[in-house]
Amino acid sequence: MKRRIIKIDTEKCNGCGACAAACHEGAIEMINGKATLTREDYCDGLGDCLPACPTDAISFEEREAPEYNEAAVLAAKEKKASAPQKAHSCPGSHCPGTQSRAIKRDLQAPIGKSTNVQSQLSQWPCQIKLVPVNAPYFENANLLIAADCTAYAYGNFHNEFIRNHITLIGCPKLDEGDYADKLTQIIKNNNIRSVKIVRMEVPCCSGIENAAKRAIMQSGKFIPWQVVTISTDGKILE
Repeated sequence: MKRRIIKIDTEKCNGCGACAAACHEGAIEMINGKATLTREDYCDGLGDCLPACPTDAISFEEREAPEYNEAAVLAAKEKKASAPQKAHSCPGSHCPGTQSRAIKRDLQAPIGKSTNVQSQLSQWPCQIKLVPVNAPYFENANLLIAADCTAYAYGNFHNEFIRNHITLIGCPKLDEGDYADKLTQIIKNNNIRSVKIVRMEVPCCSGIENAAKRAIMQSGKFIPWQVVTISTDGKILE
């Protein structure tokens, strides 16, 4: 049948993986560093992947393609959800490394000393994939959603960004799936006061920014938010 379907320009594709993360149907995969439409019958033609692409490598076209197979998409999602998570598996039914806990910090302690600088992280875990949706520390929280490279690139990251925030980190290029659904649940089910998104200047970091923005929108709440971009040489870009 002839229908609308996405088209990926591999010359423009920079391999960031943001489109694959944004595709809720799993029609796009990263192959040899390039986004590839591997399942035409998974593509619904709605184009959630288009705004996620930082290089405008994705467009629509009308052509012969298999009909969108919603049943197959749902089956694939169920199979993925039920599959064991090998990356973070450990013996027993609960992994001690992912146990949720708050961390008490002395906020009156001096900061910025060259030796024994105090961490400002106030909760564990902090990886988006591992953090529980309804942890007590989310109540009245200022939320920091950060690409994990930012803390390495910007020297004073703890004192300027993590301090007085609940911190969630991730990398849209390396992690599988889309953060938007998890972040939507966190924002929707908790009293979040504000959201700060910190990303790197590199194109692949647009994935975490887009996911956070979609989550705020999907939550149905009006929450103040801002985006801060860090350069690869460790400067805040205006």
